[in-house]
Amino acid sequence: MVDGKKQIEVSRLRPILLGVCSALFFAFTFVLNQSMELAGGSWIWSASLRYIFMVPFLLCIVLCRKNLRPLIHVMKEQPGTWLLWSFVGFGLFYAPLCYASAYSPGWLIAGTWQITIISGALLAPLFFESVERKDGLLSQRGKISLKGLSMSLVILLGIVLMQVEHTKHITFSNLLLGVVPVLIASFAYPLGNRKMMDVSRGRLDAYQRVLGMTLASLPFWLLLSLYGFLTVGPPTNMQSFQSLLVALVSGVIATVLFFKATDMVRGDMQKLAAVEATQSMEVLFALAGELLLLSLPIPSPLSWLGIFIVIIGMILHSYVSHRKERKSGTTTASA
Repeated sequence: MVDGKKQIEVSRLRPILLGVCSALFFAFTFVLNQSMELAGGSWIWSASLRYIFMVPFLLCIVLCRKNLRPLIHVMKEQPGTWLLWSFVGFGLFYAPLCYASAYSPGWLIAGTWQITIISGALLAPLFFESVERKDGLLSQRGKISLKGLSMSLVILLGIVLMQVEHTKHITFSNLLLGVVPVLIASFAYPLGNRKMMDVSRGRLDAYQRVLGMTLASLPFWLLLSLYGFLTVGPPTNMQSFQSLLVALVSGVIATVLFFKATDMVRGDMQKLAAVEATQSMEVLFALAGELLLLSLPIPSPLSWLGIFIVIIGMILHSYVSHRKERKSGTTTASA
């Protein structure tokens, strides 16, 4: 019985752990993009090369798993929908993030990106979730969880404290150009991800869905590459290599882990928000990466206080989510 309970707890925590692991690999995006920007590379190539390089990696994975034909079949059902929401989920997500790297350092972008925690929670009413009742499962429009949102605000407070001293050294115009694109990306990423989950309806695994969205977003990336070639010229060998690393580590590994985690909690908006909240760990990993690789100064005591608040917020957010799950399970059992 005890082993059974432990297995249940592990299964409940697994999506959270996968989310944290994805945050670790996603952090490479901010560090490497900042490295490319400092080396004089264009944000256009940083954005487009990542998704172009992702295609062969993902294609090999899906082919080896013999899952390409089912993916093509699902994509043929609604090609326009795939093109639209893949552009939103990948195009309007990553292009603005790379654009912001031209005006703000990686740590600030990583910190601002945590607004996606709140963005994801605010998107809940746009989707339907399954609710267990006495007479069976009922599909109803998602609701914004005030408790979960309050925990997300705690995380965001920690992020703000981490960045306070740094924002004093940035002009208002650069701050605006670095923040607004990230705000757009923070809504686009969870929106595109959830829309594609609805379209696939559980018929595709994480690898298939990432490959499908990457292929569907290719027209945008190819057009952006053409624009980059005509305006700034071809990418350097170093930027191409670093973009390849981003494609493998962040684009493939991190995205698949995150999509797998969201698939595991598909249909439960509060659990989904908890998984998305794990992405707040990106700023911690990005900070560590910049300290090691880009010689970033050691954070001040105020920044370390922000880090502590982020960790507490993560724990509280996870607790609130699991507490609701236990209550729901008790009600169902007694009925």
